[in-house]
Amino acid sequence: MSEYKLIVFDWDGTLMNSLSRIAACMQAAASDVGIEPATDEQVQDIVGLALELAILRLHPVLDGTQVQLMRERYSHHYVVAESTPSPFYEGIPGMLGSLSERGVLMSVATGKSRKGLSRVFNAHGVGALFHSSRCADETRSKPEPHMLLEILDFHGLQPHEAVMVGDTEFDLEMASRAGVDSVGVTWGAHDIKRLQRHNPKVCVGSVNDLSTWLHQAV
Repeated sequence: MSEYKLIVFDWDGTLMNSLSRIAACMQAAASDVGIEPATDEQVQDIVGLALELAILRLHPVLDGTQVQLMRERYSHHYVVAESTPSPFYEGIPGMLGSLSERGVLMSVATGKSRKGLSRVFNAHGVGALFHSSRCADETRSKPEPHMLLEILDFHGLQPHEAVMVGDTEFDLEMASRAGVDSVGVTWGAHDIKRLQRHNPKVCVGSVNDLSTWLHQAV
């Protein structure tokens, strides 16, 4: 198995069990704007995209003013809901802690905003585990490769020295376009058939299987 110097994780749906909260907040924002809310399944389909792009995918008839209003209302609802932070999937804190103890470089590439990622870092006290991160309001949205390429540049690494872990085809397509290997996790937003379209090294169905694979690969 290849040896990697860096593991890049997606956040929502990969490490954090936040998909239902994202759906509820997106639906509340749509109601605030006065449009028909998307279903849970429709929202799950766009998890991982930058917020504005996600909103336009769900509601393509909105004009610029409505999109901005919906962005603001989604952010409001999410911040309120996060007064009780979304939990990690069971086993994730232990896996991250174990990798950190081994000195493994870890990064985050997320559709969250920088403010949003900082909030969850602070709420869970995990920011120090990650050596870098890129957020959707700092660069091009997934599935463009920019997030990963910028992380690689920050660490002075080549694409073959990193692996991307994610739950959506946006994560895995981003990795493919950046020349980075990927691992798909099947407990998140997109099913295994969608993940396999982008030729991940493996798709795993449990945190234990992910932990085992990563510990063998770094």
